[in-house]
Amino acid sequence: MKLRGSFLLMLLLSLVLILGACGGGGDEESDAESSDSSETTDESSEEAEDSEGEKTLIFARGGDSESLDPGSTSDGESSRVTQQVLETLLTFEAESFELEPGLAHDWEVSDDGLTYTFYLEEGVKFHDGTDFNAEAVKINFDRFADPEHEYAFADHDYVYFMYSTMFGGHKGDEGHVVDEVKVVDEYTVEFHLNKPLGFFLQNMGMSYFAITSPAALEEYGPEINENPVGTGPFKFVSWTKNDSIVLEKNEDYWKEGLPKLDKVIFEVIPDNAARLIALRSGDIDIMDGLNPDDAAGVESDDDLILYSRAENNFGYVGFNVQKEPLDNELLRQAISHAIDREAIVEALYAGYGTVAKNPLPPSYLGYNDDVEGYQYDVDKAKELLSEAGYADGLEIDLWTMPVARPYMPDPETTAEIIQNNLAEIGVTVNIVREEWAPYLEKTMNGEHQIYMLGWSGTNGDPDYFISSLLHGDLIGDSNREFYQNEEVDKLLNDAKVEVDQDKRAEMYKEAQAIIAEDVPMVPLVHSTPVMASSSKVKNYVPHPSTSESLEEVDLE
Repeated sequence: MKLRGSFLLMLLLSLVLILGACGGGGDEESDAESSDSSETTDESSEEAEDSEGEKTLIFARGGDSESLDPGSTSDGESSRVTQQVLETLLTFEAESFELEPGLAHDWEVSDDGLTYTFYLEEGVKFHDGTDFNAEAVKINFDRFADPEHEYAFADHDYVYFMYSTMFGGHKGDEGHVVDEVKVVDEYTVEFHLNKPLGFFLQNMGMSYFAITSPAALEEYGPEINENPVGTGPFKFVSWTKNDSIVLEKNEDYWKEGLPKLDKVIFEVIPDNAARLIALRSGDIDIMDGLNPDDAAGVESDDDLILYSRAENNFGYVGFNVQKEPLDNELLRQAISHAIDREAIVEALYAGYGTVAKNPLPPSYLGYNDDVEGYQYDVDKAKELLSEAGYADGLEIDLWTMPVARPYMPDPETTAEIIQNNLAEIGVTVNIVREEWAPYLEKTMNGEHQIYMLGWSGTNGDPDYFISSLLHGDLIGDSNREFYQNEEVDKLLNDAKVEVDQDKRAEMYKEAQAIIAEDVPMVPLVHSTPVMASSSKVKNYVPHPSTSESLEEVDLE
């Protein structure tokens, strides 16, 4: 398999013209990055040609990774890569969130739910040649839990907020459930909890809690986020920002006969249509973010394979509720009633999406179907706008994502539909555009008024959706609404430590009802993401979490 540099160069230059025609902020920066990307793509093409005969899989995606230190990020493009390099104690089945052995071949849970014992695979090596063992597990989890740990790199703005979300806080926090990680012997490790956690085992399968080589943590320090070292089927080689990440086969992988590929290259091609062109031309092998309108054409093409992921996400419009004028609840309600979600789904999802009303997929434990949501009603929106004190209208900024995501395949058009919707009630919307990494950082810092984003589940539990996005402790991290409701926080905290799943379900239902009334966000859509590959790709199975191991994937 060879990259065709000339094609990609032409393609990327075409994209520059397309992006330039869109207008708005950030075009100059985008142009510069596209030009640099084309040059590096030529270089990677030459490299690929030198390696003729190797099985090289080229996976094209819409945006770059944020960090390759798995615990320091929550974006899917990062997890997609780290999933290949680093491994977790447990894993999920290929097409579900049912748990299977990972680096731990077996496990036990005490009757009181406070002690979890994991029995580790023996003889496993990290990519740097050092041993994987119980001490490595302890160092990693102590690192996630303790902001003062020598490998936490807090002075470099490392915040392991996903750990805090899934384990009730960090070391010293009142809600933190992990009392101690204890090394029993070289290949046995115990987690001692101070209170039960209803989804503890599910957490062990999440890519965020993969195990990094302690020796690599010492060697690279904070630069471990660009130099991942794990036990996975592929070893990290290089990262050219906004262009490609190159991985190579781990010849000493502990699973016999795997991986089947010699090399994996993750390429960045921002535009969905451009990725499909590259796939049809044979320049890439797999593409994420297929436009739903293109699904039928892919399905009818004998040279391509159409895939779909389970509905496990939602796309949304979020309000910064602590920033004027969005601190006005009536204004948020008015905007919510003015957005025609059905029109968005009909125009952009081609039957692969359904209107959302909760920040949780309908299939999840505790989904509250009694929540009515904010139906499209222009007259009601105008009434609420007047009641909010804006009868003469107002002007606001809407930040839109620069890359397509599984939950939002065309964010630019989505933003334009919302812009037109709000114009009907006298609200002038300025669409703000940023590159992906700054977009995530600036919205996390609260620089926005209204923004667009989404969330995909990674462990099959409702807490990952609702707590991650709307718990007050996560303000300034994944809670970009800057929303805090003490009643909601208490419900979520209680649900975390409740082992009775029926009781947990009722708590999540109650939390959703309160959230709907407070309206910190407008859930837009649940999508069934579609993607495509060459027919030469074998054994690829998309996981609902949006990231899956490529260890079984092969090329004919």
